[in-house]
Amino acid sequence: MKKILVTGGLGFIGSHTVVELQNAGFEVVIIDNLSNSKIEVLNQITSITGIQPDFYQLDLRIKNDVKNFFNNNTVDGIIHFAASKAVGESVEKPLLYYENNITTLVYLLQEMKERKLDNFIFSSSCTVYGQADELPITENAPTKPAESPYGNTKQIGEEIIKDSCNAYELNAIALRYFNPIGAHDSVKIGELPIGVPQNLIPFVTQTAAGIREQLSVFGDDYPTPDGTAVRDYIHVVDLAKAHIAALQRLINKNNKQHFEFFNVGTGKGSSVLEVIKAFETVTGKKLNYKIVDRRAGDITAAYADTTLANKELHWKTEKTLEEALLSAWKWQEKQ
Repeated sequence: MKKILVTGGLGFIGSHTVVELQNAGFEVVIIDNLSNSKIEVLNQITSITGIQPDFYQLDLRIKNDVKNFFNNNTVDGIIHFAASKAVGESVEKPLLYYENNITTLVYLLQEMKERKLDNFIFSSSCTVYGQADELPITENAPTKPAESPYGNTKQIGEEIIKDSCNAYELNAIALRYFNPIGAHDSVKIGELPIGVPQNLIPFVTQTAAGIREQLSVFGDDYPTPDGTAVRDYIHVVDLAKAHIAALQRLINKNNKQHFEFFNVGTGKGSSVLEVIKAFETVTGKKLNYKIVDRRAGDITAAYADTTLANKELHWKTEKTLEEALLSAWKWQEKQ
């Protein structure tokens, strides 16, 4: 049984990926500093799979703690989620983002190099493309100057991994996510932002639940059919399964280069207003929303061409936008 380290494993995407790893027969060890997650998630994962993952509360910014972890644990691969991830916050707190997202990555890769470990999956983002010239976005699209410090940390992160792979013959895959939403079918894990949500769907569900008075729609003057920004919303369980596919590609030595990257989305763009209407339809809840000014760092439209991931990873999405929205609402109701 292969043992996989999942950093940030109690977070939204991390927890769903831990469940899918366990379902696929992997042993899992989690590192999380609980800065944007809750320890209760560990019990929820255990209640879904019947297996309690090993857990270390550890801050990856502390180099000695990272070294001590690897002195005491042997792993067959790493899936690295631990990072700060809000575009707006990154504009306000760039140094926090550079410290949290870059130094932690470097410390992990240093340990992998020293110990001759392999199989690294990086949680990247479609933000590396900026506002792409052509839609849907393929992996051949150029990366553009980042619109936010968050996006920049993903670009720099990929460059650091690529250089490390070339120098030390590590094998790594970066998955460039589009917009993960939804919750596990069990409704035991889902997206639980601490404080004011930075992403659309938790703000939608919290508004529907009466926690937030009003949903802000940032801009209706984009050059899109209804004027609101367009994104590719992928169910988090589909996204989690992409990590298993990528990991198995590395473990089975099916990768064609030391460093590879894949788009992970549905291939379909939905505008903010389309998402709001779809949510109202599947839940029967009316949303109180208001059009406000555009937000710094936001782009007009982004949705994936997933041909490469479908072919090379033998992976594709299975769940619809409506299923994802309904699961997100059921999760919110449970809270």
